[in-house]
Amino acid sequence: MKAKDFIKQAEKSLTQQFEELENIRDFNQKKVLDAFLKNKVAPEHFYTVSGYGHDDLGREVLDKVFADVFKAEKALVRIHFASGTHTLACCLFGNLRAGDKLISAAGSPYDTMREVIGTEGENSVKEDSLIAHGIIYEEIPLKNNFIDFDKLEKSIDDNVKMVLIQRSKGYSTRKSLSVEDIEKICKIVKSKNPECICFTDNCYGEFADTREPLEAGADLIGGSLIKNPGGGIVEAGGYIAGKAKYVDKAANRLTAPGIGCEGGAMFNQHRLIFQGLFMAPSVVCDAIKGAVLAAKVFDEIGFESYPKYYEKRSDIIQNITFNSPEPLEQFCRTIQSLSPVNGYVTPIPEHIPGYEDKVIMAGGTFIEGSTIELSADGPMRPPYVAYMQGGLNYSHIKIVLTEILDKYL
Repeated sequence: MKAKDFIKQAEKSLTQQFEELENIRDFNQKKVLDAFLKNKVAPEHFYTVSGYGHDDLGREVLDKVFADVFKAEKALVRIHFASGTHTLACCLFGNLRAGDKLISAAGSPYDTMREVIGTEGENSVKEDSLIAHGIIYEEIPLKNNFIDFDKLEKSIDDNVKMVLIQRSKGYSTRKSLSVEDIEKICKIVKSKNPECICFTDNCYGEFADTREPLEAGADLIGGSLIKNPGGGIVEAGGYIAGKAKYVDKAANRLTAPGIGCEGGAMFNQHRLIFQGLFMAPSVVCDAIKGAVLAAKVFDEIGFESYPKYYEKRSDIIQNITFNSPEPLEQFCRTIQSLSPVNGYVTPIPEHIPGYEDKVIMAGGTFIEGSTIELSADGPMRPPYVAYMQGGLNYSHIKIVLTEILDKYL
């Protein structure tokens, strides 16, 4: 069978899954539109100010729109966040003090976060970590590759200041957390210590469901604008949302005490961030539809994929396990060859700051490092898993999958 026919057959079998994803898209698009209308977004909010960035009406309205979308008391949306890791680090350093205890609920977090915490990295990096600043850290190991709720409950006491909940799987093969999973974690934590901060790393998960973690009991969330909520057009930055007192402390870490949320010129980026947020539900929907299609076709040709095509999604990431380095490299190189930017480049495994193993990355993206654009990467370690994510439109993902299938059929 030709690859195109194979893809068409797979699409016909995915009608129900695609309809459910489109219903989520429509719900979230209405939610975003309502936030724009409520806050009376207007052309004057696209203008920018210089210098200190005082009295920036666009920045203030942008924060309010994000707060309404994510059901938060307050939000902080800034291009000054260098990455998702930087955004999360501001939440952690802003709200934790020497002697406080931090627990990771889902085992070891993402590679770059381990350096922020201080469990990995060069000595010079560890000297600046949370642990070096006197934060006590504990991980709840996974049980059967998922959250050990019993161990979590036993670990929460009055000394725990914050629980870190990483929604997406990172470079692991565990299940990404659904909003219902996050809700269960938050209920357990609050039943043992009502003052403990439930902080969710929301990267890759925005608009994948009709609820966000703050609606499930989380106190604070953070994420990157070059992932889901940027809609593929935002050039840099991150967002933090949640209870006002926790957002304010994170803002003090980003800028300085006394400045907090009130400063920072946005360098004429307001319109892109507003427009990216407005586009995000549709872009995320197309990305997830592409991931579902990938799961279906790779299962059909004998590779292990996760999540399965019929399972509910909590983020945009699709795992494909190759069990050897060569097909992982070939997969990433095919994606790169069909990328709109740098399609002529051949990716090779290389050491990247923040990662323990060599990583191969395919991402010919308009925004460097954007993971809401079609990209794939994977650490060069067994079982040699490709982490495919993103796609500005479904058609591009289908073209790439067709090309990949040509090599196997």
